[in-house]
Amino acid sequence: MFRAKFVLLLALNSLIYLLLAAEPNLEWWKNAVFYQIYPRSFMVSYPNCFFSSPPSFDRLLQDSNNDGIGDLKGIQSKLDHLVDAGVTALWLSPIYKSPQIDHGYDISDYRDVDSLFGTLDDFKSLLAEAHNKGKYVYIPLGSECENHFLGLKVILDFVPNHTSDEHDWFKRSLVNESKYADYYVWREGRNGNKDPPNNWISYFHGPAWTFNEARQLWYLHQFAKGQPDLNYRSSDLVKEMKDVLTYWLDLGVDGFRVDIISALFEDEQFRNEDQSNLPNVSADDREYLIHTYTEDQPETYDMVYQWRILLDDYQREKGGDARVMMTESYAPLRKLFGYYGNETHDGAHFTFNFWFITELNVESSAHDIKFVIDKWLTYMPWRHTANWVLGNHDQHRVASRYGSKRVDGLCMLSMLLPGVAVTYNGEEIGMEDGEVTWTEAQDPQACNGKEKDFLKNSRDFQRTPYQWNGSTNAGFNKGAKPWLPVGSKYQTVNLATEKTDTKSHYGLYQQVVKLRKRNTLKYGDMATIAFSDSVLGLTSDILNTSSAISLDAYESLILTTS
Repeated sequence: MFRAKFVLLLALNSLIYLLLAAEPNLEWWKNAVFYQIYPRSFMVSYPNCFFSSPPSFDRLLQDSNNDGIGDLKGIQSKLDHLVDAGVTALWLSPIYKSPQIDHGYDISDYRDVDSLFGTLDDFKSLLAEAHNKGKYVYIPLGSECENHFLGLKVILDFVPNHTSDEHDWFKRSLVNESKYADYYVWREGRNGNKDPPNNWISYFHGPAWTFNEARQLWYLHQFAKGQPDLNYRSSDLVKEMKDVLTYWLDLGVDGFRVDIISALFEDEQFRNEDQSNLPNVSADDREYLIHTYTEDQPETYDMVYQWRILLDDYQREKGGDARVMMTESYAPLRKLFGYYGNETHDGAHFTFNFWFITELNVESSAHDIKFVIDKWLTYMPWRHTANWVLGNHDQHRVASRYGSKRVDGLCMLSMLLPGVAVTYNGEEIGMEDGEVTWTEAQDPQACNGKEKDFLKNSRDFQRTPYQWNGSTNAGFNKGAKPWLPVGSKYQTVNLATEKTDTKSHYGLYQQVVKLRKRNTLKYGDMATIAFSDSVLGLTSDILNTSSAISLDAYESLILTTS
């Protein structure tokens, strides 16, 4: 067999070429780049487009309601950035109506948008723009409004484990209204109802139970006491939540990221959990216990399978592309892969792979990385799709965990491995954690704890505003003080600066996103090689075409095609 061979070293401004091969039929999501947007921190709203003359740059940066919080119109104004970056789908962290004690993960109405972010009509406008139905999107540094056919998929966060205590369902459950009495997890306490039903601990510290005087029972909340857990052993509740999914599908969303799926069911006998005996963990920390009875229960998988049936049936009835479900769990491998499905039922299209976060760190060698990659690809259920996640709104930014010099190598790795790549907003420009003090803290996970544990518990650092340019507040807004401080490096680490430099983090990001769409990497059989502790190689073969990629200390890429 004749093989033409060449080697290409990728300087960050190089062009990249791969031989083309026959293209199988691949569903849209299987090689997608999902881009997570944390709405509070992405972009504030902008003025309407005036066609008679272009608006000034200052007006584009205006915070129209002067609250220092990003919103849906702000996101819509930046859709062009997502197209430029090459992403396939935007995933929105919660935008539902909420009292915002946990920044939107405490939902008071699943069928409406919180006024903090805009209106339901604003969401429909964003959805239409992303789906090619909108008309005009600003180029922030340009001089004209231009028509862009964006073609982006839109994914919503679905938060099924709990609601806000201000939700109408909970208010009705409080008064024991028949249909809603069992919508939540209620339980009689111990010692004459004086103590919680068991020793379970909240993610936000302290007991996972709160006593309610009206019902004379304790209700479960695995997060804040204002976030009561829903009871999926109620058939009425199960139907209600399926109707919520259908409601958003009817509006046109392309799928859902299912939040904290691992917590959906609890042990029906409400047994105490054993102590973990971990060092330096206080008795009110969640890590104090082993969560045998509050995470990844058998019934949870069946609920995921039911939701998958709903999504697949919807596609068959309405047509169009697959409506996607992706699930969040930090479970051990054996339990984690159950979310993909079993011999008789399909589950999530993919369950997040957090191993680049949980299993690797700044000290990890090429051999360690190879082990983690190979383990996922080896044990992932047959015919399912892999995915690779570097960070999210709950984890310190990858540039802070690994160091800014290693961001590019990790970006290459996540993009060039087979399957789905997930980017948290800001990773594409190498954003690091912001600087937030205890007095500036917003995250209830930290605020409900002790000041001495702030650095360990807070998620504020990775949620600071997106750094668009080097102007006031990094271009995020030019009105009120942002809800969290802007990162101190915004004058050098920002999108506008990096777009002018092909050797920047963003320049490389664009190139590897384009590269991952080549057939050799999309459809080839991937293998890893650890040449040394500091050099990791990837090979991908398809028909008569093969590619080899070497990551030397995370900072360079060698591409061989033969």
